Amino acid sequence: MRTPIVAGNWKMNLAVDEAVSLARGIAEGAPENGVKLIVSPVSVHLSAVSEALAASPVLLGAQNMHWATSGAYTGEVAGPMLRELAVRYVILGHSERRQHFGESDEGVNRKVHSALAQDFHPIICLGETLDEREAGNTETKVECQLRAAMSGLSAEQAQQTIVAYEPIWAIGTGKTASPQQAQEVHAFLRDVLRDRFDDNTANEIPILYGGSVKPRNFDALIAQKDIDGGLVGGASLKAESFLELARIGRSA
Repeated sequence: MRTPIVAGNWKMNLAVDEAVSLARGIAEGAPENGVKLIVSPVSVHLSAVSEALAASPVLLGAQNMHWATSGAYTGEVAGPMLRELAVRYVILGHSERRQHFGESDEGVNRKVHSALAQDFHPIICLGETLDEREAGNTETKVECQLRAAMSGLSAEQAQQTIVAYEPIWAIGTGKTASPQQAQEVHAFLRDVLRDRFDDNTANEIPILYGGSVKPRNFDALIAQKDIDGGLVGGASLKAESFLELARIGRSA
């Protein structure tokens, strides 16, 4: 059985005191077992949030990571810097990174390899636009992104990753894929993993749903066979709603 995961992507939000307060609130209410909780603040708040989460079951993620471990990459963050702050998870290939900063499938793959080599767990994001869905190209798009991100990985390496399906048309829009729509894509992605690796690997890798995840819709989503949790945006910015998602995930 795959442990349910609720991962918060705080994006470019909150002042440092707000981030610390939120982290403490989540840490105080977090269940000890039954669900894995991850929060990913903006990089300049990682140190303060790491301290706030110390001795709690809540795990720390970063929103991005460069593939190089050091060098002339102004504005970027390297893996060794994140390791010093107890970061264990890194979100890679988010659609906002692809859209606004020109990230390519090749670049995401380089980051995945680097993250695994440094003992991080990559959260690999993929998803289609509304135009692509309406044109019937959802499966083509997500398969291409998944195979590119996983290129060159062994089955053992792949089992250290998390996949997050985020339909771009649902991110921050208030729209959510129906549980049936989401399950269809998740099941397809698991079949791609099965074809790329093997049954055991496909069954080991958690696949999260992202895209306007809220407590009111999460129970129906995580009840689906191949949906293992959520990558959460706005609902992760309040301890109450994030912890409610954790309770739903724990009881799934």
